[in-house]
Amino acid sequence: MEKKWKQRGKKAWHFFWHSDSFASFFANILVAFLIIKFIMYPLLGLTLGTSFPIVAVISESMEHGLHNGVLCDVPFSNFKESLDNYWKTCGSWYEKQEISKEEFKSFRFDQGFDKGDVVVLWRANSNNVHIGDILVFKSNRLPQPIIHRVVKIWQEEGKYYYQTKGDHNSGSISGEETKIDESRIYGKGVLRVPYLGWVKILFVEAVRPLGWNIQR
Repeated sequence: MEKKWKQRGKKAWHFFWHSDSFASFFANILVAFLIIKFIMYPLLGLTLGTSFPIVAVISESMEHGLHNGVLCDVPFSNFKESLDNYWKTCGSWYEKQEISKEEFKSFRFDQGFDKGDVVVLWRANSNNVHIGDILVFKSNRLPQPIIHRVVKIWQEEGKYYYQTKGDHNSGSISGEETKIDESRIYGKGVLRVPYLGWVKILFVEAVRPLGWNIQR
């Protein structure tokens, strides 16, 4: 019996590590997925203090360039992407919130980020969230979290509330991000990894119901 188990173990080892078959490739992908999802991801979340340690950016709502020829609801036939040009187009909204261009330039991710990026999160609370930070929070309408910039912080009856805005958007989304309580917050963005989120994006866009507009 022991000899049979050793033979089976050798066959499994060879299949997993040395076989060039499609079944072996699929088994490697499956095991890697299980390790990442049930071991690495929870450990990373425990270290970073959030149940969402890594999120993929699956919309254009934080981009500083054109999407469908529009930026902050202003149409363009041609647009050269830069912080100066972004501010000329979108800056008046921030100035009404008493956020100056110089202050905006001091923010983390002052150039925004792109669809397909991955953002690494850190625990977020009233002690470490400031205007200009990137907040990841639960949507009231959609299963995917929203990843937008904090533009206002205030207190009511001892509780902290936050308002956010997508850099690409013309304003804050009413009912979604004009009054975010701390129970909806997953974390704040501290690191951006370009392009790594495209696998998730392709999957989400293939299965999402028609008419969904994620992170807008």
